[in-house]
Amino acid sequence: MTTKPNHHAQNYYLGDSYFLDVTSTLSKSTKKWRIALAAIYSSRVFLSLAKEIVARRKNPFLTTILRTPSYTALNIHLDDDNNSKDRSEDRLSLSDDEFRSLTEIVKEKDLGRLNQLGGVKAVVKTLKTDSENGIHGEAEEISRRQTVFGSNTYEKPPAKGFFYFVWEAFQDMTIVILLVCATLSLGFGIKENGANGWYDGGSIFVAVFLVIVVSAVSNFRQSRQFEKLSSVSNNIQVDVVRDGRRQKISIFDIVVGDIVYLNIGNQIPADGLFSDGQSLQVDESSMTGESEHVEVDGTKNPFLFSGAKVVDGYAHMLVSSVGRNTAWGEMMSTISRDNNERTPLQARLDKLTSSIGKIGLSVAILVLIVLLVRYFTGNTEDENGNREYNGSKTKFDDVMNAVIRIVSAAVTIVVVAIPEGLPLAVTLTLAYSMKRMMADQAMVRKLSACETMGSATTICTDKTGTLTLNQMKVTKFWLGQEAIKDSVASTIATTILGLLHQGVGLNTTGGVYRPNAGAVPEFSGSPTEKAILSWAVLELGMNTEELKRNCSILRVEAFNSEKKRSGVLSRNNDDKTIHVHWKGAAEMILAMCSNYYESSGRVKVMDEGERIAFQKIIQGMAANSLRCIGFAHKNIAKDVLEYDEEGKVRQPLNDDGLTFLGLVGIKDPCRPGVKKAVQACKDAGVTIKMITGDNVFTARAIAIECGILESDEESNSGVVEGVEFRNYTQEERMERVDSICVMARSSPFDKLLMVQCLKQKGHVVAVTGDGTNDAPALKEADIGLSMGIQGTEVAKESSDIIIMDDNFASVATVLQWGRCVYNNIQKFIQFQLTVNVAALVINFIAAVSAGDVPLTAVQLLWVNLIMDTLGALALATERPTQELMEKPPVGRTAPLITNVMWRNLLSQSLYQIAVLLILQFKGESIFSVNSKVKDTLIFNTFVLCQVFNEFNARSLEKKNVFKGIHKNKLFLGIIAITLILQVIMVEFLKKFANTERLNWAQWGTCIGIASVSWPIGWVVKCIPVPKTPIFDILRQRLKRQQKHVQT
Repeated sequence: MTTKPNHHAQNYYLGDSYFLDVTSTLSKSTKKWRIALAAIYSSRVFLSLAKEIVARRKNPFLTTILRTPSYTALNIHLDDDNNSKDRSEDRLSLSDDEFRSLTEIVKEKDLGRLNQLGGVKAVVKTLKTDSENGIHGEAEEISRRQTVFGSNTYEKPPAKGFFYFVWEAFQDMTIVILLVCATLSLGFGIKENGANGWYDGGSIFVAVFLVIVVSAVSNFRQSRQFEKLSSVSNNIQVDVVRDGRRQKISIFDIVVGDIVYLNIGNQIPADGLFSDGQSLQVDESSMTGESEHVEVDGTKNPFLFSGAKVVDGYAHMLVSSVGRNTAWGEMMSTISRDNNERTPLQARLDKLTSSIGKIGLSVAILVLIVLLVRYFTGNTEDENGNREYNGSKTKFDDVMNAVIRIVSAAVTIVVVAIPEGLPLAVTLTLAYSMKRMMADQAMVRKLSACETMGSATTICTDKTGTLTLNQMKVTKFWLGQEAIKDSVASTIATTILGLLHQGVGLNTTGGVYRPNAGAVPEFSGSPTEKAILSWAVLELGMNTEELKRNCSILRVEAFNSEKKRSGVLSRNNDDKTIHVHWKGAAEMILAMCSNYYESSGRVKVMDEGERIAFQKIIQGMAANSLRCIGFAHKNIAKDVLEYDEEGKVRQPLNDDGLTFLGLVGIKDPCRPGVKKAVQACKDAGVTIKMITGDNVFTARAIAIECGILESDEESNSGVVEGVEFRNYTQEERMERVDSICVMARSSPFDKLLMVQCLKQKGHVVAVTGDGTNDAPALKEADIGLSMGIQGTEVAKESSDIIIMDDNFASVATVLQWGRCVYNNIQKFIQFQLTVNVAALVINFIAAVSAGDVPLTAVQLLWVNLIMDTLGALALATERPTQELMEKPPVGRTAPLITNVMWRNLLSQSLYQIAVLLILQFKGESIFSVNSKVKDTLIFNTFVLCQVFNEFNARSLEKKNVFKGIHKNKLFLGIIAITLILQVIMVEFLKKFANTERLNWAQWGTCIGIASVSWPIGWVVKCIPVPKTPIFDILRQRLKRQQKHVQT
């Protein structure tokens, strides 16, 4: 019978037949070990509790976040042998305290406690997993582990709700002033006119309410969209092994007991322990703030933390805790993400809004002063023609109502003058474009990248996977100076074959999975690794399982983009001979060799003539767009190796005097449509530069195939090696950087150097990158574009936009969307400034001359709603057109409001001002109507002018503004909604909008006047404008006049 001490009575993680009682099957020796262990730890419990109490008093925050008791509570079950036999050996139990102890051991990096528990191997056994084959991959097993240990997610702070954005909209000072005016107007109106006195104040309340709701809804939807994009960007794919099969799964699907494969650039997805690997170094700065890289191994420091990043080497990690049980999960659960990022364009628009607002405020103050003076001097009349103010005879309520009406009109002018729609237009167009770009395989991480991409003048792109398909296959194999074409395994010597098996199978970060002997093998790893492994297994007959049994790996030097090679030191288990194998860029490997193998197995000395012959073979393969990978080998004497105290080889791998084993040529075909995409970018005035690690000949061949270089260009024109560019002086780099089209054999530092030079020359630079070492260039560039498939997590975090399909055509699409964002915002600026200028001038002239404003507060708020929200929605959601890719890039210093926009908006504003002023002063006599109908005609004509001008704003330069309009259903829908609402305002909301019903003839007149804006827009676009910005021209003339005066 199982007995439990009372002080260990607690909850268990029970997961049916798999996670049940571990102690029921313990041997006698293990039971004794458990009892001894319990005695050791019980003596430490009281000391740990005392330390915990002290820590809590000093810093309660640390104890709640880190939870660091330094003891382990284990259940000791003393079962008799008979009952033990009755229990299944597969049944395993992990108590609450045991799991918590394991979690804390990892968090605290407590190596002593880990070793007392039996080390990593004991934890592997306890968690019922296998360090080679991983856990069972059935859905039931995964679900059980998630139930027992939790899922790899953490609770985020609650998102901002709708009412938060409503409250934020209330913070606007003009809205507050309008609400105060509405409250006073409502109070005095009801007091004076009873039940019918609420119209003026109530209508302002309703109008303000609409403005607030529309603004809050827009911001709330944007916030929700960012949350969705954030969840997509956090859904990282991770390599794990389950049932012996290596596979990619979502980071959210990782469970405790999983064996995760970690390579350079990977983000560690959970807390865990080092199970196997070589030369692993991680960056824990996100957790600790320390910039020093931490070395992780199986003896001194086997602890790995979620959120850290692999900077060197590779490893297999046993997952010990996930989600909220990790240090990263605890920390992230307390952090809220703020999406209030201000893009450069938004900052420029804030300045523009501020400038226009100041002008509007000045006009409003003038109107306020003029109207107050006219009222108190008796120069205003009521509806019956009587003087409104008669000194002491006028009631106080009448005076207050008049003052409130005047203040409301002045404040409303400010509301209309301040282009609040500009930030909203930017938000809408960015949110819309982000959503559409996601469908076009581009995920925006930083808002500013959307607009900056539209100004890009140069794109520096990788080759592999971006310009090419990244579907690699070995198509050529050279052994010695002989090309081996058919029956590779049977035509070369057995010793050479064995060395090639070792050189491929041991020196790799990929893997081969074969469910059973007759099954087709599955290959994992990078595309290059998969291509070489596939060739070795299918052509050379390599058996990876047998290879691992026969050889032991002593030391590994992982591949990096600086050296462009990787090496492995191995020992044959049979004869104990030691070999070093190198694999990498063919010319790099060749330079390390002094001998070479022939297919017969004979070793020959490599003299200068034969070295040149090998170089020509490499160049010939490269000229056919093949990536050349070389293999080299060397026997190492046992006595030259030095070992450290842990029995590991201390010195780096020998890399000279090697014997050249052979080389393979890997074909990576260009992507379909990449040439068309490159040409589209060139037509748009954007320069394409290819930066690759391949040799000059492969790089040139691919560049010609993709259209980056012309086939008739000189062989050396526009092509440079990274080392050559690096060794230029600063002056030479600045002089030649524009003419370079291809940089071969480049390192990440060379890429960074090129980006810096291009930026210094005034270019707006976009850079693609996928490796960890690309991070500096991605950060330095104006727009960093990382690859979604092959890109490491470090590269993705350093980038602004993730290209989900790794395709250059998607880069061209991003460029087009960037230009579309910029263009849409310019359209809206032109549209809104037209309204602002017309409304300000009309109200100011009418107030000064007639003592009254033709457009009431409610009417102006309605116009504000049309142009701010509906107008922004209509113009900000235009899709990109081919015409955008026919213009040169905007660049850094181009003004936001161009000469073309000034021409268009001034012409429309002058027309509207002229027409409305005629209606204001002559409308009653022309149409034989009273002042109320005249004011309604002015209001209706003004709104319809904006509706017609919205069509003009669809294109800044094209005369045909209706092209493609049938494709933009949203634009047509908004126009229809605006017209319907305007009819309702005029015909059915007379008291609310202070309007009079119009007959058919009057409606026709208003539409006719408004429609004239179309031919005006067509004619105006025939007028040429100078390319130099108008303010630059004025500035130059002013300088000339000042010089003339001085002379």
